[in-house]
Amino acid sequence: MSEGADVNAAMSVRLSQQDLRKRSYFLKNWQIYTMIMPGLLFFVIFKYIPLTGSIIAFQNYNPFGGMLGSEFVGFEHFVRLFSYPEFYRVLRNTLLISLYQLIFGFPAPLILALLLNEVRKVMVKRVLQTVLYVPHFLSWVILGGMVMSLLSPDMGLINQVLAVFGMDKIFFMQMPEYFRSIVVVSGVWKEAGWGTIIYLAALTGINPELYEAAEVDGAGKLRQVFSVTIPALMPTIMVLLLLKIGHILDLGFEQIYILLNPLVRETGDILDTYIYEVGLLGGQYSYTTAIGLFKSVVGLVLILGANTISKKATGDSIF
Repeated sequence: MSEGADVNAAMSVRLSQQDLRKRSYFLKNWQIYTMIMPGLLFFVIFKYIPLTGSIIAFQNYNPFGGMLGSEFVGFEHFVRLFSYPEFYRVLRNTLLISLYQLIFGFPAPLILALLLNEVRKVMVKRVLQTVLYVPHFLSWVILGGMVMSLLSPDMGLINQVLAVFGMDKIFFMQMPEYFRSIVVVSGVWKEAGWGTIIYLAALTGINPELYEAAEVDGAGKLRQVFSVTIPALMPTIMVLLLLKIGHILDLGFEQIYILLNPLVRETGDILDTYIYEVGLLGGQYSYTTAIGLFKSVVGLVLILGANTISKKATGDSIF
């Protein structure tokens, strides 16, 4: 009994000493903890606390009764979700546009960064960077109006160029087969320049001696890109790709809503616009919360799966 008591006493003393060390470390570095508090509060208030609202996906939510006063219906809304034909249409549109953005939009910042990295004149490089970055700071209301103006059948620049070559005018914004391409191209136009910042920062960390060694071995510029630059950027590329895959069902409401019109709804209506129309305008809060929960689960599964595959295949992963 005395030996057990001694062991317990020793463990309690050790734990108390660890607590004292942690407390002294916190007091010594309280400025650092104070600096991270706003970020932590942001995530707690705007990310974690709202997660409690997901319970209304399992209720017939009544705004006047609140979450505690609404009837619990279990998975009724999820059954409705997968039995409603309209849902599969918007899910197909969302997946197709996300796939196109992944194929054509994801490599665009990398390509731009590689091209800008080869510009040797500082002034020219700064001007190009500014021109490429500017669209990111404009809202989709402005960019959407610019896209519509460029594609206008009467005064649009694209149709004027087509007329020069004797081609007929094309009503781009009224033709469903063009809508997805317009969304992808306009998205690349807005965000590709801003995305190059990450890659340009990563490029500065590549050891110049690697390029010198490759040049001594007779490698040209293109060969250096594939043999030195791309392998060095691979960890950054994989992390950004994994994050992109995790948000594959989140296309962004603003862009689609600005460009969408009744004539192209068949190919342009996505989950975000569907949630807005059915949930906010139609008052079906529980049903659209179930859709949002479905999106979150799909994103979680995709990012976990892609992270596992990336970790085994390349050794690079988020966690």
